[in-house]
Amino acid sequence: MPKKSLAPIFILIFTFSFAQPLKLSPDAQISVITVAPGSSLNDAFGHNAIRIKDPVNNLNISFDYGRFDFEAPNFYLNFARGKLNYSIGAINYDDFLRFYKWQNRTVEEQVLNLAQTQKQKVYNYLINNYKPENRTYLYDFFFDNCATKIKDVINSAADYGIVFNIPKDFKQETFRALIQNNLNKNSWGSLGIDLALGAIIDKKATPEEHMFLPAYIHEFFEYATINVTNKPLVKDSKTVYKQKETPNENNFFSSPLFIFGIIGFFILFITYKDYMKSRRTKWIDVVLFGFTGIIGILILLLWFATDHKATHQNYNLLWAFAINILVIRQLLKEIIKPWFVKYLKFLVIMLCLLTLHWIIGVQVFAIGLIPLLIALFIRYIYLIRFYSSKTKHYN
Repeated sequence: MPKKSLAPIFILIFTFSFAQPLKLSPDAQISVITVAPGSSLNDAFGHNAIRIKDPVNNLNISFDYGRFDFEAPNFYLNFARGKLNYSIGAINYDDFLRFYKWQNRTVEEQVLNLAQTQKQKVYNYLINNYKPENRTYLYDFFFDNCATKIKDVINSAADYGIVFNIPKDFKQETFRALIQNNLNKNSWGSLGIDLALGAIIDKKATPEEHMFLPAYIHEFFEYATINVTNKPLVKDSKTVYKQKETPNENNFFSSPLFIFGIIGFFILFITYKDYMKSRRTKWIDVVLFGFTGIIGILILLLWFATDHKATHQNYNLLWAFAINILVIRQLLKEIIKPWFVKYLKFLVIMLCLLTLHWIIGVQVFAIGLIPLLIALFIRYIYLIRFYSSKTKHYN
């Protein structure tokens, strides 16, 4: 939810609470709220919150993690570097629910089977965490996000005595598959994720690590028990709001597969024309080497110049070869250096290695890139043949 949605009146309530901590009544309930994915990439993985309802004390508040401020200094730079602080937020639950109804996203509530002391621990923790000096934290998409924070808060209140049993029909998957299950694989968001995140997320997540996604918080909590008493963690579960069906807005003609298909076909068409006339269209090669080189540099920066762990071991470098940017000068010459043909052969080998990595599961790549990768492979093969024939001719 946007940071600006915080109701000022509740800030005052919490301010008084800081001075004299409120004691929850026996009628108080602690719930975990799970919000289904939304339509934008930012909302594609859902959301979690903790609801504290105490009619005796007139409390009906939701706390949620994962808020950020677009207007913060150097927002985009800090986001790219993996140094962006997120924060906890609080709002009246009715306003919270109204916002997600407006977004037409399913909202589910699980009332937790906590003892009175455990409820108080949850409340005290959240109030303390909401203090300005404690509010922010360094975000990590997989291990410190709006879902994992909920799990950690509840588990801490239960003295880490919650047993997260394996849900029925549970299927263990890789981090990448868990992400992509929430996306249209032929979308720009999906392509961006597959391009930026490396092979490190192609390992299988442990069952508990699945709870970086809000839907798995709901699923695992449903089957969880409290170790000391062996009671179910959830005593009541209900759907507060059910998403209304809306038309599917996916447009294939603006998708990566279609766009890169057009680009790939164009590259192949120029290559065919070059082959028929025994020539080389210089500008297309300059564009391709420039594009792949720049993408390669960006991937290297994400790997080595940021704190993002998920961008490590990114084998997209096998096609987006950063050195391509440095050899463009050779493409502008009529007579190339002998090593350049060997370099082109090296690029072909790299594309073959990429295919092997994909087949054996070292890293999964974006399906939208397939037409471009095929076009690059054929273009490189043609350049090898073209330059080899020219070299023989000059010899």
